[in-house]
Amino acid sequence: MKSACWVAGILIALGVGIGAGAAPKSSPAALTFVREGVVVRVVDRATLASCGIERVVIDDPYYGKSKSFWACPLREVLEMGFGPAIDRERDADGDANYFLRALDGFTKPASGAKLTEEGGYLALSDAELGSPTAPRWEPIDRRQVDPGPFYLVWNKPHQNDIHHYPWPYQLATIEIAAFETEYPHTLPSASASDSAAHDGFRIFRVECIACHAINGEGGMIGPDLNVPRSIVEYRPADQIKAFIRDPQAFRYTTMPAHPHLTDSQLDALVAYFTAMKDLKHDPRGH
Repeated sequence: MKSACWVAGILIALGVGIGAGAAPKSSPAALTFVREGVVVRVVDRATLASCGIERVVIDDPYYGKSKSFWACPLREVLEMGFGPAIDRERDADGDANYFLRALDGFTKPASGAKLTEEGGYLALSDAELGSPTAPRWEPIDRRQVDPGPFYLVWNKPHQNDIHHYPWPYQLATIEIAAFETEYPHTLPSASASDSAAHDGFRIFRVECIACHAINGEGGMIGPDLNVPRSIVEYRPADQIKAFIRDPQAFRYTTMPAHPHLTDSQLDALVAYFTAMKDLKHDPRGH
């Protein structure tokens, strides 16, 4: 049910196609809010633009320069979609888990505590090129794509680290759901909670799952790393770790480097992949 609901939300948000090129124009769009697989509200661009819009200047890690956006405070956007009681949203760990879903298949999990920090904004347009209701954007990132319909940005210096704060562009859907409910087949359930496999799962959840799936659950930009074959079944461990740390050394790719991961963290990721190869659950039924 949950997959059908969020896909429906994305289809609602799509409008006309997205194109690259100099200062492309985004389609009119809406932001879909989902709670545990059920769409609770779809907010159109004109309504979003009434949420205390302001011009914010951002030290943007994807553009690699200072950028100016027309944007709404993220907390106000979340309250608009889910209601004013967002601080009372809780899961088993005592804090709501959000999924930030983009049109290109990127799906970033994030905690409610982080998303409600001061400094988060939902950008509706590049302020140098368009307006909140008539958006235009400079192409973004190495793929040079249109970041619309919406782009989540942060304006405090410590928040411009994409490894610790979510910066999804092409944002179309925000969902509140328990991680274990949304992605039950990503857990290394046969391993002890204090094992290296569980350490690797926690790293994968933060660093990798936005782009990569395990057992069909996770982001859809990169390949599934467990089905039909686990990455550890056709790549040696040292090569996997080297590729994660610096993929550009192997091939030209949009996958980011992870130089901040320590050797022990890379070992833990391989331990997680190794544990999951015996827990295959292929949603395609192969």
